[in-house]
Order: sequence, then structure tokens, then C-alpha cells
Amino acid sequence: MKILLINHYAGSNIHGMEYRPYYLAKEWVKNGHEVTIIGASYSHIRTVQPEMAESWKEEFLDGIRYIWIQTPPYEGNGVKRIINMMVFLKVLQAKSSYIAKTYQPDVVIASSTYPLDIYPARKIAKKSGARLIFEVHDLWPLSPMELGNMSPRHPFIMVMQKGENDAYRYSDTVVSLLPKADQHMIEHGLAPGKFRYLPNGIDVEQWNQSTEKIPNEHTELIQQLKAEGKFLVGYAGTHGIANALEYLIDAAELIIDEPIAFVLVGKGPERDQLIKMAQEKNLTNIHFLPVINKKAIPDFLSHMDALYIGWRRSPLYRFGVSPNKLLDYLMAGRPIIHGIEAGNDLVAEAGAGVSIEPENPRKIADAVIAMKLYPSEELNQMGRNGKEFVIQTHDYRVLSQKFIDIMKEN
Repeated sequence: MKILLINHYAGSNIHGMEYRPYYLAKEWVKNGHEVTIIGASYSHIRTVQPEMAESWKEEFLDGIRYIWIQTPPYEGNGVKRIINMMVFLKVLQAKSSYIAKTYQPDVVIASSTYPLDIYPARKIAKKSGARLIFEVHDLWPLSPMELGNMSPRHPFIMVMQKGENDAYRYSDTVVSLLPKADQHMIEHGLAPGKFRYLPNGIDVEQWNQSTEKIPNEHTELIQQLKAEGKFLVGYAGTHGIANALEYLIDAAELIIDEPIAFVLVGKGPERDQLIKMAQEKNLTNIHFLPVINKKAIPDFLSHMDALYIGWRRSPLYRFGVSPNKLLDYLMAGRPIIHGIEAGNDLVAEAGAGVSIEPENPRKIADAVIAMKLYPSEELNQMGRNGKEFVIQTHDYRVLSQKFIDIMKEN
């Protein structure tokens, strides 16, 4: 089967996020399919941008054909980002006949965060007689409306809303990373039978083969805390507004006299403010360590006694969440404290820890103290439950085959 996947922000093991297109495509190639990924040359979430000598570049990575369309750089969510999107879409639309004739896809997947790529994707699919799949990562324009308080009458929102509605009508199938998004989509024109849920995943084989160790600075602190008899609660990931880490700091203040330490690894826009907050509270039981390589995440998590992840309260989460970080936590085989109010809860589904209401320092503190008192066998069982759950339901080898089955549906 010839698969064409359009994802503006597509990454790879070399470029960094977004990883999902790469991991799915890698498995499809292993199983004999021909895969082409089309992405923009500049994305704010990539660590490394592809080098561009011309406006159109084709290269192969792990058997996957990547086509990069040259787009201008940008910062933040201003006009320059919109220009970046428009350049990508304009070139894609102009090249649609060439793409259809040259690559002759059997399936075209429109998979960018925003819905406007459905128009060139539809054109390519029609010219090549291909099946058209719309893959939804986030609900646009609902996300900027509910998170950014943008008016539904804002021109940008109105354009995006038309794109979303058309995508649901034009597509043969809609694949969603959010399990409870079907009702919203149906209200915007999706035929009920078109909806399929396929969550984010993890490359289990790569995770198990990761041998990179954490830096000496991290090892020394962890060894010191363990020598002091501390129960270690770890967090590895972005320090951003969405991660609600200020409530973890407030929780640390509530149990400062307990033999418990919080160890946070990562970077993000809120990191300096969080460090300042902890210093102002004179907290000695919370430690901020520098970001580590993704390949060292398994080693860091293995040193923790428990792991924490929390979310803000958001009406958007009623459709469910599909966080990559949580899959790392589950693979680590450690019990998890999960602050969440959403349409789904992987920790509860897996029996991999304790779920509490979000944005509540007292609940976090109580959960940590309770978990510290659990028998070691109970904690180990939670860890085993989480790891087995991921392997069975979120390994990209499993998800890639489910996606192929979706592509083959009549």
C-alpha cells in the first residue's frame, strides 16, 4: 500500500517532535508499505530543522520518504506562524497534481493540528483515487476558543471552523487521538460511522533498548536523597502552564517535614518562576534538575519510587487526553499519582496508581503520603499493571496495524 501522510509539524528520531508520524511510518515500512511524509521545513516543536537548499526537498529516513516544503521561521502564535501555515498550504495545493501523479497514493492522511490541510489532501486523494483520512490531534478551532478565549466570530476562527466542518464531511474516515471527541465531531457534520479512536503511542522496543544514563549531577542528588531515606516522587517533562506544577510545589510545602522529596527534570517557560516560588517558600524537599536527553528518561524514572503528572481543569479535557509523557511513566513500571479531570484516565484504566482531582495541593500531598505507606508489593503491582497496559494497547507496533486495518475498511 502507498501511504501519503501530510503533517505540517512532522518530525523524526533526528529532528525531534512530532514523533507520531515517524513511529507509525517506520512500522508501516517494516511491513512492506511505501510511506511518504510531507512536512514544513520549519516547526516550533522540532529540535532540529531540516537543511533546505531549495524550496522542495526529498530525503529518506529509515525507509520513509520525507518531503520538506520550505516555510519561513516564526516564534509564538502571531502573524508569522499563520504565514508559515499559509505558505505550506499554498505550495501543497499548487503541487497536488504533481504529488498525485508522482507518488500515486492509495491512502492520503491529513494530520496537521489545524484542519486546513484537508483541502490539498482532498485534491491529492481525488486525483489519485485514494482513500482520504483526517487525523485529529487537537480540536481546532475549539482549542484556541476555549483556551485562548477567541471569539467564534474572529476571522481566523471562522476559517478554521469551516475547515473542520469540511474535513468531517470530505473524509472517508476520521481518526482521533481523543476517545470522547465523536459527539463534538458529529455536531459539526461527521457521519457517526466514520469515527475511529487511535491514541498516542510509544516505541516499546526503542524504550527497552535505551541505555543512556542520567548525568552525574542527577545521580549524585538522587543517591544523596536515597541515603537520607527519602521517598522520591519524580516528574520528567515540560515545565509549562498546562502542567500545573505550582500545585505540586504547594503540596511539597504541606509535607515538608515528611521523609519525601520531589525531583523535577525538564525545561519550559514556567521553570524559572517555579524555582523562584519554591525558594520563596524555603522548600528543601523539592529539587529542580536540568533537562536530560530523551534517551535518558527511562534511567531517570527507574530511580524514582513514584511518579507525578497533573493537569489543569479545562473543559477541553472532556473529550479525553492522550499524553506522551504518561506513556513513558507507565513503561517505567512505577506507581503514578495522576491529577486529572477528563473524559479518560489511563492510570485508572491500567490500575497503575492513584488518580486525584486536579489543582488540589492537599490531595497531592495526601496521595504521596498514602503511596509511601503502601506495601512494596502493591506498588510493584501497580508498576507492572501500567507497563503491561502500554505494551498491549499503546505500542506503535500495535497501533500501526490498527491504523492499517482502518485504511483497508470499505
